[in-house]
Amino acid sequence: MIPARRSFSMTIARLAAAFGLCALIGACAVAPPDPPDAIPMVAPGVIPAIPAVRTPSYESKSARKYYTRVEKEQIARGLMRVDGGGPDVPYDADDLSRNFERVALFNEYTQIGGRFVAAQTEAQLRRWEGPVRIALHFGPSLPEAQQARDKALIQKYIKRLARVTGHSITLVSNPKRANYHVFVVSVDEQRNLGPLIKAVEPKLGTATIKEMTSLTRNNFCAVYASSTRAAPYVYSSAIALIRTEHPDLMRDACYHEEIAQGLGLANDSPKARPSIFNDDEEFAFLTTHDERLLSILYDPRLRPGMTPDQARPIVARLASERAASGSI
Repeated sequence: MIPARRSFSMTIARLAAAFGLCALIGACAVAPPDPPDAIPMVAPGVIPAIPAVRTPSYESKSARKYYTRVEKEQIARGLMRVDGGGPDVPYDADDLSRNFERVALFNEYTQIGGRFVAAQTEAQLRRWEGPVRIALHFGPSLPEAQQARDKALIQKYIKRLARVTGHSITLVSNPKRANYHVFVVSVDEQRNLGPLIKAVEPKLGTATIKEMTSLTRNNFCAVYASSTRAAPYVYSSAIALIRTEHPDLMRDACYHEEIAQGLGLANDSPKARPSIFNDDEEFAFLTTHDERLLSILYDPRLRPGMTPDQARPIVARLASERAASGSI
C-alpha cells in the first residue's frame, strides 16, 4: 500500500545568527558555528531567482509518477475529500477542545543532534502577533498557466484564513516585504534552494537549510516556522516547501495544510476529525472544524507561551461558544 502524505511541520526558535536552530520544546543542543562558506551568499538585499533545471532528473520523474499513483489510490479509497466535512463526521465542543490541544499544544517534531525527529511532545501555544505577509516563489518547473492558477487559489485561501483568524494575512508581490515564503519547486530545484533560502532567512543555520533542501519524496510538503530568542512563542517568519511533481489536488492539499500549519497548528493527530491535521488524508482541504481551531488559536483570550494546563479551561470555553453558535 502506498503511504499517506507525510507533512513535515515544525517550529524552530531562532538563536544567534552564527548558530544552528534549536527546537522550541524538547531536548536539543545548539549547533556549532556554521562554516562561512557552508551556504553560498548573495549580495545583501538581493533575492536570487530559482535556477532552472534543463532536464528533470530521474528522482524528479520518479517522484511525479509516485505522487500520481498516491493520489489515484487515495481517491479510490474515498480519501482526499474536498467537502469540508458533513453529517457523517459530527463533532461537539469536547471534540473541538481535545483536538485543539493535540494540534496546537503538541510538537510533531523535535531537534536532536541537528536533525529533526518525529516525537510527540507537549508544547506551549505559538502563533503570529504581527501581520503575516506571504510571498510565492514558483520554480520554472511549474508551467506559467499552473502558476497563475495556483496563485489565484492561494490568494482566495489566504483571504479565508484572514477572515477565520481575524488576523492580518495577505499575499505580497515583493518577496523583500514577506515574512512567510512559500516555495513551489521540483525535487531538483529544491536541492539548489540553499542560497535563496539564505537570502530570505539570513539567520537560518546550515543544518536547517540542509534539512529543507534534502527532504525525500516521503515528505510530500513541509513548513518551518521560526521565532526570535526574545519572543520564542511568537512566530516571526516561516518557510513552506511544496512540490511541483504533485498532481493538482495533492498540490492544493499541501497549500491548505502547510500554510495553515505555519500559522500555529503545528501538529497532526489521528483523532482530529474532520480535519486536514490528521495524517490519514481523509480530507484534502481545510474543513469547518479546522476553521474553528484557527479561530480559537487567534482568540485574544489565549496568549502565546501558554502551557496546555493554562490554556485548557479557556479553550474549553471557546470551543463551547463556537459549538453553541454554530459559527466561527
